[in-house]
Amino acid sequence: MARAKHVAVLMGGWSAEREVSVNSGRACADALEQQGYRVTRIDVGRDIASLLQTLRPDIALNVLHGRPGEDGTLQGILEILAIPYTHSGVLASALAMRKDMAKTVFRAAGIPVPDGILVARAEAAQRHVLPRPYVIKPLAEGSSVGVFIVTEEHAHPPQELTRDDWPYGDELIAERYVPGKELTCAVMGDRALDVIEILPATRFYDYEAKYAHGGSRHVLPAPLSPIVYLEVRRLAVAAHRALGCRGVSRADFRHDGSTEGTGGLVCLEVNTQPGMTETSLVPELAAHAGISFGELVRWMVEDASLNR
Repeated sequence: MARAKHVAVLMGGWSAEREVSVNSGRACADALEQQGYRVTRIDVGRDIASLLQTLRPDIALNVLHGRPGEDGTLQGILEILAIPYTHSGVLASALAMRKDMAKTVFRAAGIPVPDGILVARAEAAQRHVLPRPYVIKPLAEGSSVGVFIVTEEHAHPPQELTRDDWPYGDELIAERYVPGKELTCAVMGDRALDVIEILPATRFYDYEAKYAHGGSRHVLPAPLSPIVYLEVRRLAVAAHRALGCRGVSRADFRHDGSTEGTGGLVCLEVNTQPGMTETSLVPELAAHAGISFGELVRWMVEDASLNR
């Protein structure tokens, strides 16, 4: 009888998205155990390299969100230790995490992105750095943490930016606010799944809307014209390939329906470590394609490799 593969499920960590990662990790670990894998659940700390070197699992299922699991750092450790791992490799992870660099890659690949600028936090706190409405966001965070939409109603920039304990860095992105629909599309291997429209209960798809029960409503398939629907799927694959992603990724878009055809469509970012909680988008998209949660997690584990 073949030995059960030993999978280390890497979760938790110390980023702003720790809680979501723990929930994702638990769900994935449960699914793998039900399918006969030998599973070790690891809440990632600063000793992760030595712990993995001692443990020597066959595969690492990386379900960390944010740093260090989504920015190439953990991927580099796994490459050095020669432990096959899921999702994207060092370069693709680092590029996708840095929103400014990802946008440069997208533009070069012909993928439309919102106009924007890099700005120092101190400057963004003192004056409106773009005509309103605009969006301020950290360079390298996920789950919409530290994101502000500045509208005509805001006489001053977000005063949270002046906090001494601001945790998201001193360089920010300011970009034009794109009105319209919030859309997302997952890529599994080289295959685009379907498209979801996200209708947040709050004014935008922030952390609470992403992860709280009732925080948002998902419309699947998204109510779009056939040409826009196909273009979202095409651009999701194009963005995945442009960054050099592997495994599962998820691309987020805005679509301004007041612009004719696909002209109002822009790509906001690619998530190389998308959430795997019960309210997450990728499992919902997979289920719509006839792929159960267990099958999705199994696919990710069997897709694991090095040199990603």
